[in-house]
Amino acid sequence: MVGGVDALVVVVAVLDHSQAYWAAMTATAGSIIGSLFLFLLARKGGEAYLARYTSSGRGARFRAWFIEYGLLTIFVPAFVPVIPMPMKIFILSAGALGVSPLKFVIVLAAARIPRYLFLAWLGTKLGKDTLPYLRHHIWEFVALAAVLFITLYLIVRWLHDRQVRSSARQ
Repeated sequence: MVGGVDALVVVVAVLDHSQAYWAAMTATAGSIIGSLFLFLLARKGGEAYLARYTSSGRGARFRAWFIEYGLLTIFVPAFVPVIPMPMKIFILSAGALGVSPLKFVIVLAAARIPRYLFLAWLGTKLGKDTLPYLRHHIWEFVALAAVLFITLYLIVRWLHDRQVRSSARQ
């Protein structure tokens, strides 16, 4: 279940070790640019649409949750290779719900850079056995994604609670 860009980075790394990290950086840049385009598109057109559905009740709670924790739904699938998780809906939500473009790019870069560098490195080390290795260890990557999401969620929640307590004292 290796994605197209992941496989391309691995193939370049296997065929030409000297180009592996250039492929990783190019994949990172392409991912960020493409995602930012979709994000800005949603920001322009989706805000009014979502405002109707997220201004009260459950929609307002979803908006508040997404503003606080939604970037985790972008970071985790962008970071963990091999797991086919749909990011587009979260990218669209981030844009439409008014997440800061700078925060969005930072989170995406923080996820994609190590992902593609890891795949390039793995391709140079394992060669043609890289893709079978990734397929064979898919459940370890699923576990990594779950643990990563829970850990980051708890950290963000702790920081948020700490900030609320600090502002309540002032």
